[in-house]
Amino acid sequence: MKNVLILGANSAMARAMAREIAGPEVQLILASRNVQELEKTAQDLTLRKKSPRPIVLAFDACKLEQHERFVAQVLAKVKTLDEVYLFFGQLHPQEQAQKDFQLAQEMLVANYVGAASILERVALHMEEKGRGLIVGVSSVAGDRGRQSNYLYGSSKAGLTTYLQGLRNRLAHKGVHVLTVKPGFVDTPMTHHMKKGLLFARPETIAAGIVKAKRRKKDTVYLPGFWKWIMLVVTSIPEWIFKKMRM
Repeated sequence: MKNVLILGANSAMARAMAREIAGPEVQLILASRNVQELEKTAQDLTLRKKSPRPIVLAFDACKLEQHERFVAQVLAKVKTLDEVYLFFGQLHPQEQAQKDFQLAQEMLVANYVGAASILERVALHMEEKGRGLIVGVSSVAGDRGRQSNYLYGSSKAGLTTYLQGLRNRLAHKGVHVLTVKPGFVDTPMTHHMKKGLLFARPETIAAGIVKAKRRKKDTVYLPGFWKWIMLVVTSIPEWIFKKMRM
């Protein structure tokens, strides 16, 4: 039986991921703030996938003082973790966050500080066991600071660098760390954005993650065309880039 923890399991991408990997030999642990919503997802997965009923636990990325106790709670139920997927995150419109730093703080803490806090606890467990997989969902927004989303982007840039260092540390311990960089995804988090051709469905991201982990990728852009878009964006000289509106 494979034990799989999904953090931020109420997000659209996380739900798609749970549906993608659920099965008779997978014990899912779903964690998020809204336990009632998690229960609905757990029931649906049990019926549709004929999988063991997922374990449902309350988890808040911003309550750092509770993270050590949360991991202990998980391990008391399943003894060991084989895979951990980090999907939680916060996104507020840039202009609103510029005027209200409380909104900026929510993004910085949830997207970076909270992520590092919980993954450090997970890493210690997997390091001790000598095996495991950690998947962290970052964003293409972290590849270069742009005026349209630099507060959100900087939090994701921090997460990307953190995951890179964690991968370097754990590669010697039998633990693989996969960094996922989605572009625009059609989810409730992006409800305020005008949808276009560049938007992907959560199911597309989930399928891409499964493919990337099978291939032992270190970093994957999803959908794949974002790798080339961001290559162009990051190649623009700064003296030109700072004059652009992006």
